[in-house]
Amino acid sequence: MFLPQTVPAYAATEQFNDLRKNYPDYSYKEATLNPSNPRDRATDWETDVVQQFRQHAEGHELIGERETPTGRSLYLARPIQISNPACLVCHSTVEAAPKTMIDLYGNANGFGWKLNEVVGAQIVSVPMNVPIARANATLKTFMLALGGVFLLTFILLNIMLHTIVIRRVTRLARIADQVSLGNMDAGEFRSSSKDEIGVLSDALNRMKASLVQAMKMLDT
Repeated sequence: MFLPQTVPAYAATEQFNDLRKNYPDYSYKEATLNPSNPRDRATDWETDVVQQFRQHAEGHELIGERETPTGRSLYLARPIQISNPACLVCHSTVEAAPKTMIDLYGNANGFGWKLNEVVGAQIVSVPMNVPIARANATLKTFMLALGGVFLLTFILLNIMLHTIVIRRVTRLARIADQVSLGNMDAGEFRSSSKDEIGVLSDALNRMKASLVQAMKMLDT
């Protein structure tokens, strides 16, 4: 007894049709040159794809674009090759085919297949605007993330600059300004670091000490 549900191509098509309820832009077809099921018959452009696989047996995948009434479409195709002799039970001759299959599809199509012959192609199609929209969305997300990284880096650099340089230099400038006005109790130019600001702090401390000593000498 023949049950269409047991045929992988039929099951795949039915599953994909169910999947299209959530992803209506995608289409899937087991495009066949001489199918038993009329819905699987290859159209003109699908026939060209199948013929490419028949002429180039080493090809295992084909990706391309085509014009449609609604715009450009992207497709991916893989060959359907008869590699299992069990397939010929249904598709070799009318006499060998199950009666239930003949009753369902008739005896005019789907016969004469040969072992290792490419009889069709599995073709998945999607409008070009779908991958382009996804690419634009990905690019937008990437640019936003990149902008966020740059903004965070800018903020962190400013915090580091303020903490490591500006705040310390401002303190040194304030003490130096007080010392220049004769206030020797303004504070010490202290810095525990060994960087350039630390070297400057030590130099200012020495200058202040020399200035205090010089003023004491003048007083005496």
